[in-house]
Amino acid sequence: MPKAYEAAGVSVEAGYEVVKRIASHVARTKRPGAVGGIGGFGGLFDLASLGYREPMLISGTDGVGTKLMVAKMMNRHDTIGIDCVAMCVNDIAAQGAEPLFFLDYIACGKNDPAMLEQVVSGVADGCEQAHCALIGGETAEMPGMYDPDEYDLAGFSVGVTERSTVIDGSSIASGDILIGLPSSGIHSNGFSLARKALFEQGDYLVTDTPGLLGGATVGDTLLTPTTIYVSALRPLTQAQLVKGVAHITGGGFIENIPRMIPEGLAAKINMGTWAIPPIFKLIEQAGGIDHHEMFNVFNMGIGMVLAVDPAQLDTALATLATNHEPAAVIGRIIDQQGSDRVVFGQSSVGLE
Repeated sequence: MPKAYEAAGVSVEAGYEVVKRIASHVARTKRPGAVGGIGGFGGLFDLASLGYREPMLISGTDGVGTKLMVAKMMNRHDTIGIDCVAMCVNDIAAQGAEPLFFLDYIACGKNDPAMLEQVVSGVADGCEQAHCALIGGETAEMPGMYDPDEYDLAGFSVGVTERSTVIDGSSIASGDILIGLPSSGIHSNGFSLARKALFEQGDYLVTDTPGLLGGATVGDTLLTPTTIYVSALRPLTQAQLVKGVAHITGGGFIENIPRMIPEGLAAKINMGTWAIPPIFKLIEQAGGIDHHEMFNVFNMGIGMVLAVDPAQLDTALATLATNHEPAAVIGRIIDQQGSDRVVFGQSSVGLE
């Protein structure tokens, strides 16, 4: 055993134990194209075996931000890995890609094999939901950089689609309809503001405040894993029913929806066409946050916004319903010059 390294705060033996513990979780993410297992210097994937004619690789990388601090407060680490996968695969699915594989990176102050197994089990759960293989990763024990009970988590995913079916929003036109796919809650963005509102103003962690969250505590509600939209989007993208997709992450509606819309156009969002989850109302009230600013930070109950041609709307909604995917028509694309690329109107039923 390397005694000097151990004395410096790094346990090689604990690292070996982590690899042993996570092997079964990695194995259950196996999918066509995945080659070999963990333990090599690089993860292998056979793209040729999938039969793409003009494959376009699309990649994404992300972390889970200060949601990790809530996991630490709750001493629950089994779902945070789902968030990490979701943040990566949702980005690449938004451009039409089928996620192929995922790699994770965990940096910690002290290697705790049991806790890290929980984290990686969540990563594997997310990979199963996204139908992608966990083909590698890295655990870095860095005493002095992190406190013994601290860790950070990030990931990287690669997906593929045919060159002809990349979704880039370039064909979006005035009159196109916006479909919203509901979020499971806050997902993994805006936690610095959420924590300030909920924990600096009062200790809401283990309360239901009162009955607002249907019996769940605030802590459990905040840790609800990010929805993975791969299965919802795949049938739509394969049928070329979608002209643009916006993943509503950091920056909320205001920043993310314009990323899919050509210049000279804007999104008109009709308030009242979906239910805003109670956790957002609690954050807004507890923190005294302006309602409009909430849409500039959080997803407000909509995790993905899809732009579709009006002639394809019924087919797109029927496809989602067939696959038991909830959805709401939340607005339309309008002609709009200037800096306001997202405008809000009040409507409880229609689009006008």
